Amino acid sequence: MDSWSLLQALLLGVVEGLTEFIPVSSTGHQIIVADLIGFTGERAAAFNIIIQLGAILAVMWEYRARIVGVVRDLPRSAQAQRFTVNLLLAFIPAAVLGVLFSDLITQRLFNPPSVAMALVVGGLVILWVERREHRSGIDAVDLMDWRHALKIGCAQCLALIPGTSRSGATIIGGLLFGLSRRAATEFSFFLAMPTMVGAAVYSAYRYRDQFLASDLPVFTVGFVTSFVCAMIAVRALLRFVAGHSYAVFAWYRIAFGLLVLVTWRFALVDWSQAPP
Repeated sequence: MDSWSLLQALLLGVVEGLTEFIPVSSTGHQIIVADLIGFTGERAAAFNIIIQLGAILAVMWEYRARIVGVVRDLPRSAQAQRFTVNLLLAFIPAAVLGVLFSDLITQRLFNPPSVAMALVVGGLVILWVERREHRSGIDAVDLMDWRHALKIGCAQCLALIPGTSRSGATIIGGLLFGLSRRAATEFSFFLAMPTMVGAAVYSAYRYRDQFLASDLPVFTVGFVTSFVCAMIAVRALLRFVAGHSYAVFAWYRIAFGLLVLVTWRFALVDWSQAPP
């Protein structure tokens, strides 16, 4: 395996791990960075499954005690049962729409200019939400009811558009629907588990022919890098939200999105996946 492929895997693993759980769109960044370094095609799609699993394993490890507790108490605890039902309700809308429209979305929207537009629009939405008066009635995930979960699940559907951000849609949706910053952020982490595992299983079946033994070193580098960087990002974000708004991520999205759009419009960068 050549050193350039390993370097590509390292870079994309870092990008996935650092961006998966903050509201800047990991998929959007993967599309843009992969296009820049020439790591595209079905092999890249298979690789993305591996690094996403690395990121989700990081958050599962971070919340392992809570996960074990819910599984252990599920037969007899109303709180564990409510938590599980809320996750399932929030998971279903995006899962159904993803299965129905994934091919169309991939064909039409998986290109840097489309991602850049979504980054800018999403950044403006975050700024709008942050400037509204935020009234928090739900300070912990365990205080949510099924209506909160279903509304956040519907908000997650927006993340099917690359560049929108799954974490951004669920966190900002949670803030709009009355959750505190920490509760919205933690529920976004928990919702990522079934959502990303489900998407990975679906994609793994779809691209099963692309998993080759010769790619094991590249996949291993990407997986480990994504896991480590995601662990850092999750812990940092939980500390950050204690005393800060998400506006900094909004301004980053807008600046990055505009940079991509300018380089595309004036042909400063050859975006090979740009729409005709």
